[in-house]
Amino acid sequence: MTWYIYIVEGKDKSLYTGITNNVPRRVWLHNNKMGAKSLFGKLPVRLVYNERLPNQIMAAKREKEIKGWTRKKKFELISKGLL
Repeated sequence: MTWYIYIVEGKDKSLYTGITNNVPRRVWLHNNKMGAKSLFGKLPVRLVYNERLPNQIMAAKREKEIKGWTRKKKFELISKGLL
């Protein structure tokens, strides 16, 4: 099964990174308060980046890597745009 790393941007310009096997559904869940509670005050969110990975383990490793980056480095990744 294909998995994805994704980054959404909140209305306050904050970034949230996560993994899923269904990006549109996950963004919908976030925007309908069925996702991460940390985003509730930052809704709506919009998808700014996603990257396909071959399995959940690799997606989780990539998520951890990206979460350790600076905001600047995340925006550099987003600007390369794999959407």
